[in-house]
Amino acid sequence: MIPRTASTAIALLLGACVPKAPPLVGAPAPAVVPRLELPAGHTRFVFDWKYEDPDVQGRGDGAIRAAAPDSARLDLFLAGGLGGATAVLIGGELRAPGPDAVKKMVPPPPLLWAALGRLAVPPAADTVARLDGDTLRIDIGRGSVWRVTVAGGQLRRLERIDDGRIVQSVHRADDRHVRYYDASSRRSLELTITSVDQNVGFDASIWSL
Repeated sequence: MIPRTASTAIALLLGACVPKAPPLVGAPAPAVVPRLELPAGHTRFVFDWKYEDPDVQGRGDGAIRAAAPDSARLDLFLAGGLGGATAVLIGGELRAPGPDAVKKMVPPPPLLWAALGRLAVPPAADTVARLDGDTLRIDIGRGSVWRVTVAGGQLRRLERIDDGRIVQSVHRADDRHVRYYDASSRRSLELTITSVDQNVGFDASIWSL
């Protein structure tokens, strides 16, 4: 058992590692959440990846096979052929078999969708939007907030904010570079997309794990 003074110190240390969310900037805008969807049909994203947390580091290549409107399969292959991770996401249901060490490599559903440019967060009555040039930022919810950043009609960032701090995020710097980060556990998954193939065929068996 950790003494109360020690647990308090740990909580304060973890809180200090989780960045505060800045206030929304820009002019007030209509509180309308844009529809940001997967490309029509079937799309295959091929990428290199790098994963880090305080205990584990790994890298390799992988692929995401996405079928509009709401199905995707993620495969991560570890360099050297020593294993990897697989997950299937259909709507808001994520299936990721294997040990916890593998499962924690996979972002939760809204953030995994955000990595593909799809916005899929639970609706909330409390929604605030600000427009700064061509950048639209939207806070969805109160207390626990999803912050959406859209620029040039593309989803560029999705952040999960709890008690005013950014606990998890996905940042799409451009169409080729994606980074997921969990500040509370200091784990990250970076994808560098090397190719995108559209209108490819998928066997129905890929959705079964």
